[in-house]
Amino acid sequence: MDEATAFAPGHITAFFAPYPDPDPVRAGSRGAGLALSDGVEVTVAPVAAVDSGRPDDPGLASLELDGVAAEMEPVSRVLAELNVAAEVEVSSEVPVGAGFGVSGAAALATALAANAAFDLDRSENDLVRVAHAAEAAAGTGLGDVVGQFRGGLPVRLEPGAPGYGRMDGVPARPRIEYVSFGELSTERVLGGDLDPVREAGETALTRLMRGPGALELFAAGREFAGDAGLLVPDVAEAVEAVEAEGGLASMAMLGRTVYALGTGLSDAGYDAEACTVHPTGATLRIEE
Repeated sequence: MDEATAFAPGHITAFFAPYPDPDPVRAGSRGAGLALSDGVEVTVAPVAAVDSGRPDDPGLASLELDGVAAEMEPVSRVLAELNVAAEVEVSSEVPVGAGFGVSGAAALATALAANAAFDLDRSENDLVRVAHAAEAAAGTGLGDVVGQFRGGLPVRLEPGAPGYGRMDGVPARPRIEYVSFGELSTERVLGGDLDPVREAGETALTRLMRGPGALELFAAGREFAGDAGLLVPDVAEAVEAVEAEGGLASMAMLGRTVYALGTGLSDAGYDAEACTVHPTGATLRIEE
């Protein structure tokens, strides 16, 4: 067994309507987002079976995030479900905990890489189900994994992993800029009153599907951020600055991050990171 590496795009959720479920495979959200060319790379190296003393991560020998020892429960859950033992190295091009779906990307890339490294012969949908369930069970996300696997500008029409969820997409590949002001707890938001968020998310999805284009995706996300009451002050200030220059911007769900269409943040005077939309979603890296 040799090590294997996989990539999963960062994923910005523009808006969402959460639908938790006791079964993590059925749990999920309706909504839309952006899969980014900036993302997460994971290398899985098989090791002998380990005894971690913890039932939720019997197969995780070690995990490093950008070269530093770390814990990522979704990754642990993926290895446990696949019944393999491995060392995992995670490298992220996007900020952690800031609304880029890093935990979901790490879970998905781990599933893809572990399948290759251990010759598990699992199908793509099976691996996505494993990663989605791990993310949902950990409480770190409800829709990133399926969006990261699809790529592009994914639209989640029905919640859940493959077999339950249903996907569509916006056929566009715009340039994206983003600036992050720090972390925001996904668990805290998802653990609160979800009714206002769900209502705003359903309204945004209806709006987008009436005219599924990139401009409408950004506009629906901006409206959602305000209606759901999730905008934080520093992000709101940046969004307003972009709008003052005639651009479109909104808040990444869930993180203290503003994302903008085209050169919106640069035009507003921000030192922004720039990337494109990743067209194909998560994939194994080619062996050299």
